Amino acid sequence: MPVNKFISWGPHSICWCRTDAKHFPTLGVSSNIFSVGSAPCMKHNKRYTYVDSSRSMDHGTRVYDVAGFKLPSVTTILDKTKDKTYLRQWKEKVGEKRAEEIKNISSKRGTTMHKYLESFVIEKGYEDLTAMGQEAKRMSEKVIQLGLAPVTEYFGSEITVYYPGLYAGATDLVCMHNDMETIVDFKQSNRPKREEWITDYKLQVAGYAMAHDYVYGSQIKQAVIMICTPDLYYQEFKIQDAQLREWKHKFLARVNQYYEMIRDPKEEADVNTAELLQDFEKMAQK
Repeated sequence: MPVNKFISWGPHSICWCRTDAKHFPTLGVSSNIFSVGSAPCMKHNKRYTYVDSSRSMDHGTRVYDVAGFKLPSVTTILDKTKDKTYLRQWKEKVGEKRAEEIKNISSKRGTTMHKYLESFVIEKGYEDLTAMGQEAKRMSEKVIQLGLAPVTEYFGSEITVYYPGLYAGATDLVCMHNDMETIVDFKQSNRPKREEWITDYKLQVAGYAMAHDYVYGSQIKQAVIMICTPDLYYQEFKIQDAQLREWKHKFLARVNQYYEMIRDPKEEADVNTAELLQDFEKMAQK
């Protein structure tokens, strides 16, 4: 019987290749859960030439220096414009100190999981032998096995995308997923997510898709959010076509809100934000 063969697993690299087109049975965890398979080896398609960028903090705002622009990050825009009522209530419940500990652990685990996943995609060695590193490694293996099976080739991993004059961000993977140009975002979570909890995740990938299309002339038709918990519970949320356009419009509203918050009339002569946002709205129609 054909099996999904494990080709190599060493201290510095992993590579899964699928020996047939079959999938394991579907795991019914939520309405957005996937069919389980193992990831094929991805080839690197150099269709798009991505620009270099640098990141810095400016008065609490993450700023990208890219293509001659200094731009706020997508995550900054979403953070500054979100309703933080639930976050405040959670901090009051668990306490500020405990909340900060959970935040730091989650951030470190997520960063390490991303490093493992990037090392898989670009076939570059990475290993973290700490307890948290090994936990993140197991999480990345789950994402590789269950999430990356439909990916046959990739255009870029951990690359900067930007919309000139408005925003920038780092997307985890731009690839062909089920024969569609796709933005993929990897997330770690301490517990499984309900769809109503991931609004900002959807806005984030919609912003990345729109920026990529604008700068590189691509036609991103799908965004996939791949989430794994420390106990290896995997979820996948897809946004496609008309639904993706809808989330682009919602992201546009948040970008508008952000620039209304920070607008300085003295700077309007230098950067016509209103005009940029009009062009941005036209892009959201596509």
